[in-house]
Amino acid sequence: MSNSASFVDLLLPFVFFFAIFYFLVIRPQQKSQKSHKEMLESLKRGDTIVTNGGLIVKVLKNEATFIKAELDAGIEVKIDKEFISKKKED
Repeated sequence: MSNSASFVDLLLPFVFFFAIFYFLVIRPQQKSQKSHKEMLESLKRGDTIVTNGGLIVKVLKNEATFIKAELDAGIEVKIDKEFISKKKED
């Protein structure tokens, strides 16, 4: 019986550290990824977004993996959704 008690005593700190790691690192990161994905899916024509490179562009069309955007009057580009940082609120 003493072997099983020592095994539980040995395992308990690992469970405790994993729980702390989960609530301080993994869970907030998952929530952030979920909200970013929802933001990307909700983009519509006329929204202003900021790319990872710092470009501020207006959305023309939200496609499956790309955003068709306007840099300036008459200059249209396609931007991969992976490189969209945030939606800029006016």
